[in-house]
Amino acid sequence: MRSLKLDAPKSLSQRVMQRLRQAIIDGEFALGAAISEEMVANSFGVSRTPVREAMGQLQAQGLVVIRPQVGSFVFTPSAEDITALCTFRIALEPKAAELAFHHDREGATARMSEAITAMEPAIAARDNIAYGRADAAFHEALFAHCGNHYLAESYQLASSRVAALRTNLTSPIDVRTRTSFDEHRKLLDLFARGEFAAFATLMTTHVTNSGVVYARALQVD
Repeated sequence: MRSLKLDAPKSLSQRVMQRLRQAIIDGEFALGAAISEEMVANSFGVSRTPVREAMGQLQAQGLVVIRPQVGSFVFTPSAEDITALCTFRIALEPKAAELAFHHDREGATARMSEAITAMEPAIAARDNIAYGRADAAFHEALFAHCGNHYLAESYQLASSRVAALRTNLTSPIDVRTRTSFDEHRKLLDLFARGEFAAFATLMTTHVTNSGVVYARALQVD
């Protein structure tokens, strides 16, 4: 007989963490902004203990920096961080695409197509949050269908920071022009045809250009 054991419900700190994570990604907290544990606790109607635990989880994801005796702050990347993050993505995403093509081409194509479909109304409404979420879904589809959990877990280490930078810095530009949208459509076309060299070249350009926008917006040298 199969076990009837129930899955444990998500802990309070986990629920607080997920809500704060989305708030940071969606720009409710600006990059570098202070996050008051007391304010969050009062807003959620919880004690400071689960908030403190949530902050620790967000720090592990790279979204929050905790400074002892000072406070908790949304991350702000340095020039070196931006370069390293873009290099990381350029190394991983083309490989994930090639693996996804061979492991689950149909599933990956469907999810990437859904993401592109969601970008259209976001551009029309100039909704940078909706566009950022669709953009994130497009790139995450490569890892969700690549069939290699080590590769997928590696991307998860940086995905939250990428999503936050995307929504806060590049999506406001992307909803005013069609450059990003057109690049995503071309990436999907190259993926569907299995043209991995061209895909890698375009992905490199796509990610590199994002890095340039990050650097300019944050005024880092």
